[in-house]
Amino acid sequence: MAEILFFGRMGDVSGQMSERVSLPETIETVTDLRRWMENRFDQTGAFEDPTVRVAVNNAIVTENFRVSDSDEIAFMPPVGGG
Repeated sequence: MAEILFFGRMGDVSGQMSERVSLPETIETVTDLRRWMENRFDQTGAFEDPTVRVAVNNAIVTENFRVSDSDEIAFMPPVGGG
């Protein structure tokens, strides 16, 4: 099962800070994962927002990066400050 971590506002969107979930066989890339997460949490752009970075196994990755059921995946929105 994949470990999904939600940082910042992504925790608010998902209603949790983390979850363990089996990824469907149709999920191959970060792009696929983003779309699936949008549908799971009934969102309109939160997970597909390009400012939300995705890390797989502690490394920031690109949209075409392949994900697997054994990965730790983090959704990280930009950090505000002031």
